[in-house]
Amino acid sequence: MGRILGAYMMPHPPIIIPEIGRGEEKKVEHTIETLDMCAVEIGEMKPDTIILITPHGPAFQDVITILGEHTLSGDFSRFGLPTLSMQFQNDDNLIEGIMDYSKIKDIDCVVLNRKMADAYGMSIELEWGAMVPLYFITRHYKDFRLLHITTPLVSYEDMYRFGAAIQSSVEKGDSDVVIISSGDLSHRLKVDGPYGFHPMGPKLDNEIVKLVGKGDGEGLLNMDKHMIEEGGECGLRAILTVFGALKNYCISPTVLSYQDDFGVGYMVARIGMEDTYVNLAKNAVEAYVLEDRVIKPDKKLPEDMLYKRAAVFVSIKKDGALRGCIGTIAPVRDNIAEEIICNAISAATSDPRFFPVEKSELSHLSYSVDVLSQPEEVESIESLNAEEYGVIVKKGHRRGVLLPNLEGVDTPEEQISIALSKGGIPPEESYAVERFRVIRHGR
Repeated sequence: MGRILGAYMMPHPPIIIPEIGRGEEKKVEHTIETLDMCAVEIGEMKPDTIILITPHGPAFQDVITILGEHTLSGDFSRFGLPTLSMQFQNDDNLIEGIMDYSKIKDIDCVVLNRKMADAYGMSIELEWGAMVPLYFITRHYKDFRLLHITTPLVSYEDMYRFGAAIQSSVEKGDSDVVIISSGDLSHRLKVDGPYGFHPMGPKLDNEIVKLVGKGDGEGLLNMDKHMIEEGGECGLRAILTVFGALKNYCISPTVLSYQDDFGVGYMVARIGMEDTYVNLAKNAVEAYVLEDRVIKPDKKLPEDMLYKRAAVFVSIKKDGALRGCIGTIAPVRDNIAEEIICNAISAATSDPRFFPVEKSELSHLSYSVDVLSQPEEVESIESLNAEEYGVIVKKGHRRGVLLPNLEGVDTPEEQISIALSKGGIPPEESYAVERFRVIRHGR
């Protein structure tokens, strides 16, 4: 029986590949960092097959197209790099299962082989919509088959239903898979962007990022169609296919990054079936509250958690309201796993704003884990962004810390004001400001 191990949503601008960007890719460095992190995670999962869904590839306009050749290949000749090429083996058994379940669900699909492509004057080579995400993945993991799906201009509802066909075929097959939704968001975010500016562009991206972060597939499906059309989206059908494929699963979605520096929305998101970081925090709290026991990191945890050090914040909520939050701005334990365990227990028992968590509360709690990047000093408030960066204010031994992307905190000025208050630093005093990014696990 096959399994869906997880899913990722990745942008696909060729400019983020260093050999093509030639320095321009540094403008979206955070996107590249999170894509690389996702690639490492996929390598740790070791899927048999990667199902990649993209709007850019060999396709017919009115039918979902699955590439059917036994070997799938492509290169970046279009971008002046013919030597940068890729080749993968297909998953013929999974294709057969998807076609069978699509027929049951009355979804129009076609398997495109070279003979059919030649008859219609089409190329069957992989395009950038597939190769950009695969460029990052193959730097860390190559031992997988590739199943390539191109989304046509059919209804969003049909793509969502098609995702259910993918789920059924995976579960009846023998391949463990990771699903990749490859697509950019709005192309109409800036006047000097490739498609100009439209006010619906930012609104569309804000809505997609919010709903993906909540794991709300139904909400994505029911977004305002006028906003979608005027916003100039690229990858929504692929995203909806992923949510259709995960409809019956307990998922843990996380938006890892979003950037619009080139006038196009680039979102990197992870949809985990089970978030290891969050589970470790949960297990640590429950073992301590129920058994007065501090757990040890399992040796089967991902290597990053066992061998890397980083500052970590653990937040606990009860029925949506904050119940405790404790963290560090520099690592104090031997690895990330131990940092999570220590801070999770402290958040549950030692946050001075709350009484210690009681046994009767455990079933009502939810957890999130923020892994912090190395802080960097900033010279002016213009270098801050309340959604992207957390802040640290410092005066002597006093410190005030605020995480990024907090509800009700919309500007850097608000961030600094709150951080100063937390650190007991009067705003009229001189103080230093540092910024940091986080990778957030959980909601």
